[in-house]
Amino acid sequence: MKATTLFLTAGMAVFSASPVVAIAADHTTPAEHGHSTINMFGGASYQGEPALAVTAALIKAGGGAGDFNFAHALVAMLGEDTVNAEIAKLTKQYGEAEVNTFIGGMDTTIAYALQRATEAGISLPEPVDLSGVALAKTLVNAGVAPDGTFWSGYFFDHAISHQLHNQVMADINANVSYEADKITHKIFNQAMYDVAQALGMNDVKLAELH
Repeated sequence: MKATTLFLTAGMAVFSASPVVAIAADHTTPAEHGHSTINMFGGASYQGEPALAVTAALIKAGGGAGDFNFAHALVAMLGEDTVNAEIAKLTKQYGEAEVNTFIGGMDTTIAYALQRATEAGISLPEPVDLSGVALAKTLVNAGVAPDGTFWSGYFFDHAISHQLHNQVMADINANVSYEADKITHKIFNQAMYDVAQALGMNDVKLAELH
C-alpha cells in the first residue's frame, strides 16, 4: 500500500520543546482555566490558543486546504520509506479494516475542522517556515501533554482549539460513528508515538488508548 495514497491525520502546535519556532505555550493546567481536564478519548485537554501558523505549515505540506493529504505531508517530512514502513506496521498491528477507518476518519476530521474554523471566522495566517524533520518534531510536540504522553485529543486541541475540536468530534460521531472516531484517535496515538521514536524523541510516552 503506497503511502502517497493514504491520509493519516493532522494537527498542529508548537511547544518550547521545539527548537525551531518560539510560540508561547500554555503551561497551566486545564483545571486552572476552569475546564474539564480530560478529553473524550483520554488525556489532558489543552485550553490555550491554537498555533495556527503551524497549522498552515502542515496544510501547505499536505497539498493545501483544498486538496490536503497528510500522507503527502508525512512523506515530505520523513521520507517515503519511513512512511511506508509505518503504514505496514500499523496494518499488521490493527488490521487493514481499522487502518482504513483511521485513514478515512482523518480525511473527514480535516474537512470538518476546516469547515468549523471557517464558520467560527478563523482564517489561517501565513504558514510558519517549517518543513522536513523540524515540522515533524513540532507536530509530535503538539500532542505531548504535561505528563509527557502523546494524546490525539491534546494534539487536536492545538489544531483549532479545544472548543472546535469538540464540535468536530460531535460532527463525526453524529455523521459517521463514535467507534470510527475512537479508532481514529487510538491509531493516531500509536502512529505519532512511533514517529517520535523514529525521530529520537525517546521521552514521549505512549497513550493508554492505542
